[in-house]
Amino acid sequence: MAAPAYTEFEWHAEGAGNGDSGEKLTAVFVELVKKLEGVGSICDLGCGNGHITGRLAKLGFRVVGVDASASGIAVARRAYQGVEFVEALIDRQLSLGQFDLVVSSDVIEHMYRPSDLLEAASALLKPGGQILLGTPYHGYLKNLVLAASGKMDAHFSVLHDGGHIKFFSVKTLSCLMRNYGFTDLSFTFYGRAPWLWKNMICHARKHSRA
Repeated sequence: MAAPAYTEFEWHAEGAGNGDSGEKLTAVFVELVKKLEGVGSICDLGCGNGHITGRLAKLGFRVVGVDASASGIAVARRAYQGVEFVEALIDRQLSLGQFDLVVSSDVIEHMYRPSDLLEAASALLKPGGQILLGTPYHGYLKNLVLAASGKMDAHFSVLHDGGHIKFFSVKTLSCLMRNYGFTDLSFTFYGRAPWLWKNMICHARKHSRA
């Protein structure tokens, strides 16, 4: 039987994980999840090739991965058999039950309407449930350094299709999350020097109404 024909994305996902930087960021997510109390069930929104989903499932959590990419879901199902993956858009209409935790890594910056992710997460979380949401960090000092070094155009490249279309600071991400009922926000930063970080991960809790 001939070997399956993989796209470049699929070959990278199965053969080499997500690269060194992606592996390190995944490790940060996994360690943060392991420190949380009261988590048994997890939904990974925008799971891509299922890398984080699979790692969490191996630790014994009940995890469901969701992504709109048919090729990404196909890769995930081949790589992590026995883990549930759902091909679907990220919106409030997801009917997957409720979870103790929602994780989402490097997804919200690709969304025309980032609120879709927060609405979906809120609907999927039990009252008092938790979220870990990661996205590239865009602080004021970092942007100043990019501009002064002449790297602004390369960093915010518009010369290819796809890519990031939203750029969050701690302030703007915090504002968005609070607008959708998330409280007790705290941030973990990853990569590079302080205030020049590559990524930030926000931990928050869904407001539990009496």
